[in-house]
Amino acid sequence: MSVDRILLVDDVPSILFAMKMYLMAEGYEVNCAQDIEEAKSLTTKNDYSAVISDLRLTGTDNMEGLDLIDFVRGQRIPAKVIILTAYGFPEIEREALERGADAFLRKPKPLPELARVVSELLHDASTNKGLSDRAMCEI
Repeated sequence: MSVDRILLVDDVPSILFAMKMYLMAEGYEVNCAQDIEEAKSLTTKNDYSAVISDLRLTGTDNMEGLDLIDFVRGQRIPAKVIILTAYGFPEIEREALERGADAFLRKPKPLPELARVVSELLHDASTNKGLSDRAMCEI
């Protein structure tokens, strides 16, 4: 059985480090990117089961996470895409899901809950399209 590989994308090194260490302890192989260009490069060179990206990577006016959804879906990369953000307005959540995100979660998100969402998306993909904090009452 192969190990699921996850790409984490966030501009804050401490967040990347914490998520990477936790998800590795959960048995995942994890790569990290701090900007959208690095994330795009990694997704074209590696096979990922999931891409977890912050919505805003270069400041409060940008939403590169949406662009990353478009890139992943446009390249027909079969990875599940999770947007994790502190800027979880309903309009942005709806747009992310319409663009093809598989889940939209709000920071702060306890790492065990994030890991549970990842596991549910990867292992029961047929029933979990479009997960959000509002749709998943347990989170």
